[in-house]
Amino acid sequence: MEKSNGIHEIEVIYKRPAISEMKDISRSSEAEEIFRIMIPEGKIDFKEFFLIALLSRCNRLLGVSNVSTGTSAGTCVNVKEILQLALKTNASAIIVCHNHPSGNIQPSESDIKLTEKIKQACKLFEIVLLDHVIISSEGYYSFADEGMI
Repeated sequence: MEKSNGIHEIEVIYKRPAISEMKDISRSSEAEEIFRIMIPEGKIDFKEFFLIALLSRCNRLLGVSNVSTGTSAGTCVNVKEILQLALKTNASAIIVCHNHPSGNIQPSESDIKLTEKIKQACKLFEIVLLDHVIISSEGYYSFADEGMI
């Protein structure tokens, strides 16, 4: 909204889902199920998607967002956008996920570096990165389960 003197007012508004509608996420397998629903089944082996699950203080799911869609070789992830989503929804924690169209669920060196970058950025805002899940049509890998977070 523009004020008459040329000053623009910025307002942040967000209404969380009703608690009764929010799924509880306490394990990587529950996160994997949610992310798998969000990636079109016919495209999981075709192109890379990067998603974020936004969680309340008690690990209830506030929502899921597709941060980036790329090619079969990778996708470009903007950490700033991840933080914008977390701050906008007043999330206390996040879980990030991407798929590997190749089917190899082992994290690459760039996956590990990106995870650390996201973790450090979240720490500045007292947001916890709980996990980074890599999925394929055949399985999944959890950074948390493997002690990488």
